[in-house]
Amino acid sequence: MRFRYWVLIAAGIFVVGIAAGVVVTVTMPAGITKVLADQFAALQELGTALGPFHVSTAVFIFLKNASAILLSFLFSPLLCLLPLLALLVNSALIAFIAPIVIEQKSVWFFLGGLLPHGVFEIPAFIIGEAVALSFGVTTLAAIFTGRGSTYWLGNLRKNVRYLLLALALLVPAAVIETFVTPLLLR
Repeated sequence: MRFRYWVLIAAGIFVVGIAAGVVVTVTMPAGITKVLADQFAALQELGTALGPFHVSTAVFIFLKNASAILLSFLFSPLLCLLPLLALLVNSALIAFIAPIVIEQKSVWFFLGGLLPHGVFEIPAFIIGEAVALSFGVTTLAAIFTGRGSTYWLGNLRKNVRYLLLALALLVPAAVIETFVTPLLLR
């Protein structure tokens, strides 16, 4: 299957996660706020410890995002569960957080906090998870259909190129998130 179809599948799953997050937020908003309150506190502590405008913060953000994509890729042959969960959970989190931030601050604050680095990070994430889905399905197909190592290795080579693209996109995302986004949230 062509890689662009894997990107469309990953993007579709991402959109489904956002829709599911919206539905859950609308149907049980108090429960979501309670569940996320502890997570917000932990993130605030981490944000305080790292702080904006530090190179170490950009490195941390890059390594966190890169490791998430790489782990998803490595464990994708396990029925593609990790890439599916990563796409659904991360997109649902956007849907969970959006109304809280918009209610407490504004829609512009939310967009200012998401879009500058999200222009790079969300495509990197979708491409990275598309790579993981492609690799996982190809590995499973090679195992169960006996297509052989030539088929698997060809797919792996192609996927590594796209994986490197996703990782490269995470660099400007981390830099923008560290040095630009804080300026917009003042």
